[in-house]
Amino acid sequence: MLYDTLIRDALVIDGSDTPGYHADVAIRAGRIERIGALSDAQAIEELDAAGRVLAPGFIDVHTHDDTVVIRQPHMLPKLSQGVTTVIVGNCGISAAPVSLRGDPPDPMNLLGTAAAFCYPSFGDYRAAVESAMPAVNVAALVGHTALRSNHLDDLLRTASAQEITAMRQQLRESLQAGALGLSTGLAYANAFAASTDEVMQLAEELNAFGAVYTTHLRSEFEPVLQAMDEAFRIGRHAKSPVIISHLKCAGAGNWGRSAQVLTALENAAAAHPVGCDCYPYAASSSTLDLKQVTDAHPITITWSTPHPHMGGRDLAGIAAEWSVSLLEAARRLQPAGAVYYGMDEDDVRRILAHPLSMIGSDGLPEDPFPHPRLWGAFPRVLGHFCRDVGLFPLHTAVHKMTGLSAARFGLKERGVVGEGYWADLVLFDPRTVRDVADFNEPQRAAQGIDGVWVNGVLSYRQGQANGRRQGRFLAREGDLRQGFGPWNGV
Repeated sequence: MLYDTLIRDALVIDGSDTPGYHADVAIRAGRIERIGALSDAQAIEELDAAGRVLAPGFIDVHTHDDTVVIRQPHMLPKLSQGVTTVIVGNCGISAAPVSLRGDPPDPMNLLGTAAAFCYPSFGDYRAAVESAMPAVNVAALVGHTALRSNHLDDLLRTASAQEITAMRQQLRESLQAGALGLSTGLAYANAFAASTDEVMQLAEELNAFGAVYTTHLRSEFEPVLQAMDEAFRIGRHAKSPVIISHLKCAGAGNWGRSAQVLTALENAAAAHPVGCDCYPYAASSSTLDLKQVTDAHPITITWSTPHPHMGGRDLAGIAAEWSVSLLEAARRLQPAGAVYYGMDEDDVRRILAHPLSMIGSDGLPEDPFPHPRLWGAFPRVLGHFCRDVGLFPLHTAVHKMTGLSAARFGLKERGVVGEGYWADLVLFDPRTVRDVADFNEPQRAAQGIDGVWVNGVLSYRQGQANGRRQGRFLAREGDLRQGFGPWNGV
């Protein structure tokens, strides 16, 4: 039999959180057909892995790539770091279903201008992704703030019973069309006024589909435990799995509380399907929020509509130049984006290493001066935290990016190097893989990523994308609750 692709002499780390083994891997018709000693096999394309690691393609569980996958389908920031699947629609903001009545409200503007929002139904968005054929697979959540913007004339209040009914109908239609679940961004002003009851009523739609509830908590600062409790109550009410987005202890007054936060996560997971994602940096990035303006840590402006030339500069320097307070400078810069250096490195490491955490970049592709996580999150885990710091073994790092993520989001036959699975694969050198993007030069491709296959097609090789785009839209399959096991303390 002639295979399409044969990768010889690879150290296969298969995504299951077990040590690797040496094998050849044969691909045919987009899937992994055989794994083993295949010395007599032949293929149209053969590649000698020379002992480098062959792993499942990384699954970026927390992205804001909703519109970029259509408008810039080459997806180089993700493909170049070994990502083969992105999950969009996080933090309550999604490209669909959306019918704007003006400019997109904050933080939906992170996805682009009003022109980027042209998908009044989730089915419209799915069709657009399938037509664009991006270089990576796409799975999507429905954003709570997006639903609110469709039906509320004032986002600074909770929804009425009639508005909740209308939002529930759109959510139900989206779930029927393949959405993974519902996301919220309750920390943002345009969702903060939503009552817990509003979210609970919406989340009731998830149960019939076995869909997931993901949340950017109402607070990641001092009230984080109360915010986590709210998320767990919503999940239990909806009988839906809960994933806390980019779990962190934000703000200098909150540093050192990660053990406490993780204990709360474990306690909840003992009785209900619960997990989290995180990114491997001690700095966050979002729109410029006046509530987060402080002199306790640096803040870098990444973009500003009224003052675009201030992108890349520190807020403190801008305030000094204008002879105004930090808060007044921030007010003049809005709408704007910012990087907040507001986390403690020990907290980041503790959350990153925890068995319930997955890896997500939370990258902002529309940002002209983006946080380096957009280009470097996954190689940073492999190089800095795994190899250099020794935070966890390589097979655990891979598991947090692949097998665990696929199980949590119900991505069938993905996230594992196994016979019959889709051939989403990444080949990398564990000795040299590292993130190169930093806060000064954030748009730089990682080193040590030697090959990336998406649905069996080699799409990135030795630092270059080849234009072969084989990504697909991945609709929700089955009951996502089945991908969660009870917390067992190991």
